[in-house]
Formats: sequence, C-alpha cells, structure tokens
Amino acid sequence: MRRVLSALLTAAFAVAVLMPASSPRAAVFEPTVFTLDNGLQVVVVENHRAPVVTHMVWYRVGSADELPGKSGIAHFLEHLMFRGTDAYAPGEFSQIVSRLGGEENAFTMQDATAYFQSVAVEHLDTVMALEADRMVNLHLSDPVVLAERDVIIEERHQRVDNDPGSRLNEMMRASLYLHHPYGTPIIGWEHEMSALTPDDAWTFYDRWYAPNNAILVVSGDVTPDQIRAMAEKHYGPIPSGDVPERVRLEEPNQTAPRRVVLASADVEQPSWSRLYLAPSYHAGATEHAYALQVLAEIIGEDSTSRLYRDLVIDRKIAAFAGAGYSPSTFDLGIFSFYVVPMPDADMTTIEAAIDASIADLLDTGVTDAEVAQAIHRLQASAIKARDSLSGPAQLFGRALTIGQTIEDVEVWPEKIGAVTAEAVMAAAREVLVLDRSVTGLLLTKPAS
Repeated sequence: MRRVLSALLTAAFAVAVLMPASSPRAAVFEPTVFTLDNGLQVVVVENHRAPVVTHMVWYRVGSADELPGKSGIAHFLEHLMFRGTDAYAPGEFSQIVSRLGGEENAFTMQDATAYFQSVAVEHLDTVMALEADRMVNLHLSDPVVLAERDVIIEERHQRVDNDPGSRLNEMMRASLYLHHPYGTPIIGWEHEMSALTPDDAWTFYDRWYAPNNAILVVSGDVTPDQIRAMAEKHYGPIPSGDVPERVRLEEPNQTAPRRVVLASADVEQPSWSRLYLAPSYHAGATEHAYALQVLAEIIGEDSTSRLYRDLVIDRKIAAFAGAGYSPSTFDLGIFSFYVVPMPDADMTTIEAAIDASIADLLDTGVTDAEVAQAIHRLQASAIKARDSLSGPAQLFGRALTIGQTIEDVEVWPEKIGAVTAEAVMAAAREVLVLDRSVTGLLLTKPAS
C-alpha cells in the first residue's frame, strides 16, 4: 500500500508542471471541500470523462491507535464492517455492490482505515446509503465475531507466517521502532488476535467510528451540489461522537544499529535490506520530507538511479537494487534500501557495496543536474493522474488522515520543485545514520 500511495502522490502532481507559467498557484485537482454539521469532512473531485464515480470513506484511526494488548483490532473491525447491520445481513453489502456492477473493498493502515466503492454514477446514492448505514448501525453477534476472528488468524498464517520475507519485514519493523506502535504489525500478533472479543470490537467501533472522525472523498462524474445534498441525506443524520485525541508514544533516541537475519529452506530468493527512521510530512524534521523524496529518486527509484547503475549494471553483483521513502505517516516514517543479489554474490559483498555507496553520497554529495532530473521525473511520471477516479480519493484521504491539508496536496509541485542539492544533502545527513537503522538479511538454507 505504501508503494501504491507513493506512486499516486507522485502521479497526482505531475499535471502541475503543465500549468501555465502565469498561474499564481499550480492547483492540481481543485477539489470542493465542505464539512457537515456533524463534523464529516467532504472532498469532491470532479471528473466528467465517464459516468462513473469512486466513493471512499476514511477514518482517522489505524493499527497504531490500538490499545496495548489489542493488536489487530483495527484490521479485525475492518473485516467485521462487512458482516452486517441492523438492516442488512452479513455479506449483503458486497452482494448489492456486485449486483450493481461495481467494485468495493477496504484496507487498514497504521494511521487510517478506508472503505471504497467504484460504481456507475446512477448507483452512487445506493452505495452512499450502505456506507452511512454501517457507520452507525453495525450489528455484531458473538458467533459472527468469533468466526471472523478465525478468518483474520488464518490470513496472518497465509500472508505472514508462511512467507519468510513477510516474517523478516515484521521483525525488522519491530526492531526499528523501539517504543512506537508502528513496530506492531497491522494484522496483529497472533496471541493477541486470538484473545480479541466481541466487546473489544464494539469498544473500538464506538470509540473511533463517527462522522467527525471521518473523511468522505467522492471522485468522478458528479458536482459538489449533488454530493452535498446526498451527503446531507445519508450521513447528515448520524450524530457526532466523542472521539478521543490521538495519543502516540514518542520514539526514544536510538544509539545502536540492529541486525535481523532470517534463514529458511522456504526462501527462494535471498535479499538484503536496510530501514532508517526518517521524518515524515507530519513528524520529525518535516522540512526534509520533500528533499528525501528527491534523494530516493536519485539513489534508487528506477534503472537510471545511482544504486542500480552501480550494483546491477557496472558491478553486476545484484539483479535488483533500489531505495524508497514513505513520507505519508502521522509519525516517523522509513527510508529504505533493498537489494536482490546475483546467485554468485555473497551478502558481505553486497553490504560493503551499499555502505560504500552511502559513504560516497555523504562525502561527494549530489549534483544540481541530478536533482533537476529527479524533480522532472517525479513531476512527469504520471501526467494522466488527474483522469484517475481512485487516485484522488486515495491521495486526499491519506493526506487528511495524517494531519495534512488540502492546500498541502495542491502545492506539492511547488514544494518538490523548490528542492535544491543542498537540501537533499542536509536530509541525507539527517537520516542516513547507522545507529538509527535496522539491516535485514533473508537467506536460503538447506532443508533439514
């Protein structure tokens, strides 16, 4: 999901470079924004190219907002939201959307939970009524809750326990975040998942699911007046809730690098990776966020990047090498490196090459030309993003749930375009500190 959102973020603002030079501000989507009396924030992005619409509700709550000992409850509730209300039977929500020829799904993140449907515009009223209904009328019987708990535990077995790469990533994140809840997996720890009860689900639902803790984004062949009337009709009668403030633990100062090694006969492709704590748009040294995006592009976003050229093309010790950065988090994010070695390359050689590349970067810096090229690629990578339906809904929802504003989204081209080589190097020196990192090795070992 981080990769998808990062791509959407980059894509969404590519259109801004096409704005006339005389434009005082490079607006991208030019959404209409209003708030209902009950506190529901509504964002409308018009797109009249086709008679379809994406309807998306974001809640400002994710796995990092769970109480200690209740890991997995945010994701668990996401599942339970499809298990019926006072008016609809379990599974009926999805059946109705399917009969209408639409698509729908949901996902849980560290800082947000989102539910969406894409349908022909004439069916928008129906799906909005369905989504508003489960915002306030969820029906949870003990048998349904306990059966769904088995489902999420099996999901963990399939997605994490049976996948060495996922297990390594889980352990690396738990090692990177010494105190912060980002170190707890979104899906939860199995021993805590197994103890979740119907009361836990009800408590979490009552605590966080309210219109004044939600954002409705509608993107497609609609007008703001249409959406205002429809939102007032379906969401307007729902009373606001007594939603608590988000309280997050602060990550302590880190003074030693960590290392995680996982060797398994199930590993088909060994890999090397490293995660660094990094500021985000909302936390830490936020002034470095835009420069870190440019840095990631220069170092390792594609086959023209420094790391790929060095390890894959020139030295031929890796099949793939890249870097990434995730700025869209409520608290500290991650700057990462990832390498898939060639079969005849050992991890010692790979790690030495990465360390040398980082040292060279910090010593010699980046050039103005590299920065200009990276900015151009960021701004031009997906010019057609404005034509997307789901892209704006994803982008605005994610931004608003982490504390950004509509303005932050719309001025992204100016912010990224103002990054200099000096800013990139200041960000690199702030973030690429070994004591604030975790290195992970995924290795193959013979079956016993």
